[in-house]
Amino acid sequence: MAHPLTGDEVRLRHGPYIASVVTLGASLRSLAHDGRPLVVPFAADRMRPVFRGALLAPWPNRVVDGRYAFEGEQQQLALSEPDRGHALHGLLAWADWRVEAVAENAVGLATELAPSAGYPHRLVVECVHALTDDGLTTTVAARSLGTRAPYGVSAHPYLTAGGADLDTCVLTLPAARYVETTGARLLPGPERDVAIAPWPDFRRPQVLGDARIDHAFTGLDRDGEGRARVRLEAPDGFAAEMSWGAELGWVQVHTADRPEPELDRAGLAVEPMTCPPDAFSTGEDLVVLEPGGRHSASWRIAAAGPGLS
Repeated sequence: MAHPLTGDEVRLRHGPYIASVVTLGASLRSLAHDGRPLVVPFAADRMRPVFRGALLAPWPNRVVDGRYAFEGEQQQLALSEPDRGHALHGLLAWADWRVEAVAENAVGLATELAPSAGYPHRLVVECVHALTDDGLTTTVAARSLGTRAPYGVSAHPYLTAGGADLDTCVLTLPAARYVETTGARLLPGPERDVAIAPWPDFRRPQVLGDARIDHAFTGLDRDGEGRARVRLEAPDGFAAEMSWGAELGWVQVHTADRPEPELDRAGLAVEPMTCPPDAFSTGEDLVVLEPGGRHSASWRIAAAGPGLS
């Protein structure tokens, strides 16, 4: 019997929201509000395009050259981004997670990460995707089973404002600084003020136009609840919003500039992260899980615009 390439699928529903989650990478396959997509979907019976919708752990973004030191020991990760020579987006995006619990509006998944070359730690990682009136909230919790372990987490949805052409959408990105990258390998460099970036200052809502971005941002403005919020708004006012709490101090934003016509600028990747690129090497904002220790992070994707709260 054929089995979908992206694993088992769980469909969720709450009010005007409908979502689909698959077990490959605990990925968000689709999310829509009254039939209008909030993330760029992918087919359940075909390979998931790149990291679309996946959870990224035990590190987000890149470990440069796949090399780092932790507690005095040098480690070498497999180079999962061979063209650039880096270890990209952790170890769990291509794992098949277990479905632990299902309700009409929520699904819980879990996986156990076994020790491996370059990451000699055993973790249990749990994820809950839950629809409410406020949209889809994803919560990821990791626990170390016996060793101190470096850790980071993120998500990789591609936002879309109801399927509107990305270039016509208005972006609000409340970040004061970004990490400059150099060369084709996208090596992370110093932090820069967004005021001198080679694209508009999206702290004020601006039409995205032909801006090309693939950078990590920080210095996030937050609301009274401590949440940062990125908004992508279509010309008719319908918007996709992604928000997250203080445990995620960074966000990678990518305009999905790709050589494949079917993927090129299909949506806006918004990846809230606990740490910046190459944090395993630099230690910046790196989470260290103590034996038996637990770390949790969550983010939300919701519809916004005229007539929506």
